[in-house]
Amino acid sequence: MRHRPAPCPPGLPPTWVVATYDDATRALLIAFKERGAVGLARPLGDALARAIGSCLEPGLPALVVPAPSARAAVRRRGDDTVRMLATRAVRRLRVAGWQVAVAPVLTQRRFVADSAGLSSQARAANLAGALMVRRSAMHRVRDARVVVVDDLVTTGVTLTEASRALSRCGAQVLGAAAVAATRRRIANW
Repeated sequence: MRHRPAPCPPGLPPTWVVATYDDATRALLIAFKERGAVGLARPLGDALARAIGSCLEPGLPALVVPAPSARAAVRRRGDDTVRMLATRAVRRLRVAGWQVAVAPVLTQRRFVADSAGLSSQARAANLAGALMVRRSAMHRVRDARVVVVDDLVTTGVTLTEASRALSRCGAQVLGAAAVAATRRRIANW
């Protein structure tokens, strides 16, 4: 389903998700990300594949670019969970005939605080200019058609910043995709 957070950050590409971040979806994502339930990568990655498919155009190749996880989160979890989901999703899409590849080309250029509990404004300030395409990968994204992915859309700021970094390097951002999205009840943008 198409998702647009309220308020919507300027520059957020068309965004697709497969679920609302309710109790059941929340439990699955937390188990996968924080409790090491790596077996959930398959169903969550398959769900992400459906959202990514909504961004793609038949017959045209695209790169799937995972939003980078914070280094501390990767150390704590033992893996980059968004990258795991993107890899599974691409595997599923390729079996279905899509011309896609995972391109983990984004990195954080500076420290980014954990966004849990931050307002929309604080999240935007926290991520402003924080992401960049690795120098060694710039040639890969220039003129490429890309879909940016994350596990969860809260304010849309992460996907917006990722899209900005990719566009600055000449990528054509087709859209963004995630497994789930929160329901925004308080507009504090």
